[in-house]
Amino acid sequence: MNNNPKNIIYTGVAGTGKTYQLLQIAKRYTDYLPPVDNSELLKQLLEQLGWRDVICLIFLDLKQQQQELIKVPEILAHEFFVEKAAQNARDKNLSNTAWSVLQMHSPANSQTVTYKNRASQAYFDKDYSGAWYLLPESLPLLTELSEQLAEFRQAQLTNQAKTTQRFSMVSFHQAYGYEEFVEGIRPVIASNRQSNHHEQSNHHEAANQMHYAIQDGAFLQLCQRAANDPEQRYAILIDEINRGNVARVFGELLSLIEPDKRVGQSNAMQVSLAYSGRAFGVPANVDIYATMNTQDHSLAPLDVALRRRFRFIDCQPRPELLPTIEVSTINSDSAASAYDATENLNTKNTIDLGKILAGLNQRITQTLGQEAQLGHAFLFNIKNLVQLQTVLVEQIIPQLVQVTGGQLPLLQYLFNDEQQPINAQFIQNPQAFINNTLNNPSDSQRFGGQNDFVGQALLGQTLANAGFIINPELVAHTGEFAKPYVYQRLY
Repeated sequence: MNNNPKNIIYTGVAGTGKTYQLLQIAKRYTDYLPPVDNSELLKQLLEQLGWRDVICLIFLDLKQQQQELIKVPEILAHEFFVEKAAQNARDKNLSNTAWSVLQMHSPANSQTVTYKNRASQAYFDKDYSGAWYLLPESLPLLTELSEQLAEFRQAQLTNQAKTTQRFSMVSFHQAYGYEEFVEGIRPVIASNRQSNHHEQSNHHEAANQMHYAIQDGAFLQLCQRAANDPEQRYAILIDEINRGNVARVFGELLSLIEPDKRVGQSNAMQVSLAYSGRAFGVPANVDIYATMNTQDHSLAPLDVALRRRFRFIDCQPRPELLPTIEVSTINSDSAASAYDATENLNTKNTIDLGKILAGLNQRITQTLGQEAQLGHAFLFNIKNLVQLQTVLVEQIIPQLVQVTGGQLPLLQYLFNDEQQPINAQFIQNPQAFINNTLNNPSDSQRFGGQNDFVGQALLGQTLANAGFIINPELVAHTGEFAKPYVYQRLY
């Protein structure tokens, strides 16, 4: 086992795949156990049964699957029949065996089965189509077989592939504390029985009582599992570590998580826990991974002491991961086609999402700094123009409004809107928009009337302090925003 603990924090702006990174790490701390071979279960089920009981078991099994009528070829193909034939080293005349059992155990008054040497107990009968069925009056005789079948199927379910997780994932927030992460006194509701001494009878009644007890938090529970399994590595995965008060959450463990302070290491340390008072040290086979959004300036700052205990890995936006989408037609009613990944696309009809992200981020970095950049996750799953328009309106523009404080000149610079005609601007000056609409009656008519158009645009699309509006045609997926060139100029 590698005895070098990993303490790593993935940092970056929103949408750079930090949480995705944690999910990938979780897979490395998951054991995938293969399913158990069912042949032994089948053997145990069938080895003491004769052919009659095996065929009854087949009928019971298919009955549970809502199949009442069964033909002989289906019986021969069933796993119970195949296994029993293998146990008996039989590979010939199996059809005759099935027919003999079915006919022998048919009722004497059957209208479809003619057989001389019938058994005393009937189980099966045949309809005029040649399909066999289980006689309802035989079911009480098959109770034990039904129970064996149920146990077999339950054992099969239990023996499916299993996973064992050697990690625990938590999300820090401003109310998250030491009590949830390490240990704390929390209410416990337990059911017990009490006698009422004030009553003359000795009647006992169940009562739900609440009491308080010291309970282990997520990190302490994981550490105890790791201490009991020293040959395996365990991990605590913390999403948004800087959203919590790190010093308060970790408490005295802040010193213990250093690699050389772990149990068994050169400078191993133990402390007495705050509530229970018991001695505790962090096992060397526990790794700590966390994410930190560098844009969360309003949240609790990351404790300086934690910075020297972790490696910081910067997650940058990755435009190269984004696809190119193709726009099939170019007119006001254009609908975007599905993403076409071929290399010979007509660039006039294509929109390179990676170039859009790179262009936006270049202008964002120039004006607002690197920590205001957009992550590639904003555009990662886009397959057509309508999806791109929706993400721009509902996610990207609101994000940039927040980081720019809603400043119109800055927003227009980010979207290369300054030198564009007003109908092709992503972000518009409200007054310029109204003037343009009043001077172009065709625009207002297209949107259902001048007053309605202006009113809806100002009411529905005005953000912040009404210093700007999102172009209504971008919201409506019409006009110039149905054409690729508008998005290509964001490169």
